[in-house]
Amino acid sequence: MFNKIAAITSMAATASAGRGWSKSLGAAALFSASVCATSTASAQWTITDLGDLPGGINESYASYINNSGQVVGNSGAATGQRAFLWQNGVMTDLGDLPGGGDGSVAMGINNAGQVVGYSSAATGYRAFLWQNGVMTDLGDLPGGSDYSEASSINDSGQVVGRSVAATGVRAFLWQNGVMTNLGDLPGGRNNSNAWRINNSGQVVGDSSAATGIRAFLWQNDVMTNLGDLPGGLDISQAFGINNAGQVVGYSGAATGNRGFIWQNGVMTELAHLPGGTLSDIPLDINNSGQVIGYSQAAAGLSAVLWQNGIMTDLNTVSGVAGTVRFPTFIGYRRSAVKPPY
Repeated sequence: MFNKIAAITSMAATASAGRGWSKSLGAAALFSASVCATSTASAQWTITDLGDLPGGINESYASYINNSGQVVGNSGAATGQRAFLWQNGVMTDLGDLPGGGDGSVAMGINNAGQVVGYSSAATGYRAFLWQNGVMTDLGDLPGGSDYSEASSINDSGQVVGRSVAATGVRAFLWQNGVMTNLGDLPGGRNNSNAWRINNSGQVVGDSSAATGIRAFLWQNDVMTNLGDLPGGLDISQAFGINNAGQVVGYSGAATGNRGFIWQNGVMTELAHLPGGTLSDIPLDINNSGQVIGYSQAAAGLSAVLWQNGIMTDLNTVSGVAGTVRFPTFIGYRRSAVKPPY
């Protein structure tokens, strides 16, 4: 499937043709392409404004998309920030958990239409699973302070995220009603975050370690330090993994924060746009090995696509009117884009 490339979150966008952008900040959009050949240059790109929920303050954020084109995220609404599911042109408010403060965010969706994220609840902020119109509290790890977030769900219904626990913030795996602490890397400060899980149950994220913050791959109950690129400041984070086990994220390097792809035990630096501050953040990878994210270049922050060793600025390809930009990371909270599987 190559017609829906990504659900994107836009920090600022202006358009010179058509309806354009009615929301100058935080517009949820579907970035799609009709591909005529293997070259990105032959693609005709369009951006569809997904709108927002009624009664809000004209802002919405898209987080993820599945193979059916269902998009999830969060939007301002009459009652606060609410998780949404967008499909067939309609944005639906998913509500929130009982007893909370009218706040919820959807972070992931699988091909069965199951949605995960986090919501305010009577006992704090809790990870949730939404399916068939019902939002279920996934709980949190023992000993914490009633806080958990779910970030990804695979097609088997396994959920990953992070939760406050007795020993700090820890990555978790939830399956069959049980939330399991994935631990952290040796020598760290009791902190880990899980961002993505593939259909083989492999989990990627980041953890404190003896040498700083490091990207990890967790599988078969073992968390592996993926290292970092040469010359950096001992920091790396992994945000995406495909079903072949290829991992993407960013790492400190000699020339700045640079995108990487990790496979078969080797971390390789991705190409970058000229100029700017040399800050590249890959966010996800599909089963064809296409990587999507954003890059800081001389002209500003741009949405980009990496494939076959080449980085393409999506502002420059045929069919896109205006400028597409992504937000920077704020702590560990992020907005995501999703290439098609």
